[in-house]
Amino acid sequence: MATFVFRTSIFHIFLLIFFFSSSDFGLLREVATLGINYGQIGDNLPSPEKVLALLSSLKITKTRIYDTNPKVLTAFANSGIDITVTVENEMLAVLMDPQQALQWVTTHIKPYFPATKITGISVGNEVFTSDNASLMENVVPAMISLHGALSQLGLDSYIKVSTANSLAVLGNSYPPSAGSFSDDIAGVMTQLLQFLSNTRAPFWINAYPYFAYKDNPTKIPLDYVLFNHNSGMVDPNTKLHYDNMLYAQVDAVIFAVSRMGFGGLEVRVSETGWPSKGDIDEVGATLENAEVYNKNLLRRQMGNEGTPLRPNQRLEVYLFALFNEDMKPGPASERNYGLYQPDETMVYNVGLSALSATSSTPSSIALTSSAAQVKT
Repeated sequence: MATFVFRTSIFHIFLLIFFFSSSDFGLLREVATLGINYGQIGDNLPSPEKVLALLSSLKITKTRIYDTNPKVLTAFANSGIDITVTVENEMLAVLMDPQQALQWVTTHIKPYFPATKITGISVGNEVFTSDNASLMENVVPAMISLHGALSQLGLDSYIKVSTANSLAVLGNSYPPSAGSFSDDIAGVMTQLLQFLSNTRAPFWINAYPYFAYKDNPTKIPLDYVLFNHNSGMVDPNTKLHYDNMLYAQVDAVIFAVSRMGFGGLEVRVSETGWPSKGDIDEVGATLENAEVYNKNLLRRQMGNEGTPLRPNQRLEVYLFALFNEDMKPGPASERNYGLYQPDETMVYNVGLSALSATSSTPSSIALTSSAAQVKT
């Protein structure tokens, strides 16, 4: 995760460049995907087989894991659930070598595919906001090598390669139309965006309105970050109205991507959520707020909503997290993002089961899993 920072930079934008219609309005009848992180940093979590049973009962059709855990990949075989796997940050330098990348794909992907529906590879997590310059330089070369390996094995049309980014990659984020990447990563970001454009892969962002509220609770309305009814804000340049912060954050990223010349890329939220408990200084980390945020987010997802900038393109979101994880380091909030306790009882009820059961369209809810999430 990364703290959201507001910075103001007012200038006029040529709006027509940024209004993209990537799908016909009729396609919006499809149910949007909601991601639920299935973390594994705990000593009391259910087995992958039990997790699969839980997810299947919720009619989940997509999963995302932060490693290539063979137990998870084996358990999910023949389940019909799509899976995006992740290359750990420490492997990036090795996988810059095309031969090493081919060996990695041959070992970690090919044995499970197609019985296990691996549809994506995330190369690292929040690398571009690390303090390791060499690590940042390794991301795109590793992505190129992995994509080449997939092509060599005939898997590139089935499996997309991308990377999850912290919202801190933005140098400017408010108002959304001022969205731009930090100057110090502009060069490598251009390389990343060019790769994603060439391979038609999405740009992934981890976005947490919770952090913005925690850091400035006297100036940021709670209803605005929780998706509750509120007056919202109007972008002075675009005149677009925002009734929640998450959509404003996403549109800031879309503007930043577009400003670099890659406006056709899809932006997806790879992580978002709200903790149900926190330390004394973690303002807003309560069970009530977590329930409201996730319930309202789920309602928006089931309504196939897009952001104000892209109203006709549904926004794919991955919620953090499925379970509370007792071994995660950091403040108390890090161990309390789950919808479920490890014994599979609900921390609070967001109505996920009811929505899955009553939806008139087959549910398409995505899941994210991690063995070692990187938070900043």
